Amino acid sequence: MMSGTLHSIDASPLLLSLQVAAVATVLALLMGVALGWLFARRPFPGSGVIEAACMLPLVLPPTVIGYGILVLAGRRSPVGGWLREHFDYTLIFNWHGAVVASAVVALPLVLKSASTAFAQVDRALEAAARTLRQSPWSVFVRITLPLAWPGILAGTLLAFARAMGEFGASLMVAGSIPHQTQTLSMAIYDAVQAGQDQTAFLLALVTSVLSIAVLLASNRFLSLRLR
Repeated sequence: MMSGTLHSIDASPLLLSLQVAAVATVLALLMGVALGWLFARRPFPGSGVIEAACMLPLVLPPTVIGYGILVLAGRRSPVGGWLREHFDYTLIFNWHGAVVASAVVALPLVLKSASTAFAQVDRALEAAARTLRQSPWSVFVRITLPLAWPGILAGTLLAFARAMGEFGASLMVAGSIPHQTQTLSMAIYDAVQAGQDQTAFLLALVTSVLSIAVLLASNRFLSLRLR
């Protein structure tokens, strides 16, 4: 019975979840590293407030995040209306919307990890590199980033796991359209609502295994940073 259920499960939610989480994690990584370095190395008046605002997705309900995205980029918003008028494009009920929602909720995990990692880099090593006439960019790429990378990577893996499990904000922005915007978390919810308990159990099991693997990898990189 379980084998038959396994063969009947649609793999598209898993594939879409991996796709959404991967793209969202890349976006969160780029923004998190840039902001983390800025807050750790170039603080400015009001930077604490901006950093706190970036960390809000950790404490706000996902539905609030989804509503905020709808207000900023929905079809009736200035940005959403402009995109629809000039490019016939909308984030709403589009897997790109799930990417944006997942990136927003994953950003704080990368940002905090990156900020902490950059703050712990020995600046004497950077100063020594500058005495060798290395450019600021060369010092960052060759010294700062490699030393901070284990911490950043640990945060990035956590961000990937968070993006994989995103539900509330993505549901509000992208909906749960089979084969288009239905991720694993949405497929589990739909299966439970339809009374398909075995399907929901197997999908939850797949999600749990993936999440445990990512968390184990993240802990591994954290232990490397602490050595």
